[in-house]
Amino acid sequence: GGNADVRAHLQNLGFVSGAVVTVVSSMGGNLIVNVKNARIAISKEMAQKIMI
Repeated sequence: GGNADVRAHLQNLGFVSGAVVTVVSSMGGNLIVNVKNARIAISKEMAQKIMI
């Protein structure tokens, strides 16, 4: 979800179709996720734009 810039940013981070995403930690409204063997911190608002 989101505009083209947001989608491009998420794709650059590894959030692409078929990628396995695992939530590692959730603290203070922010998430740490594991995607393509990398840990990435994203905000709750950004996480809500990711459709699974």
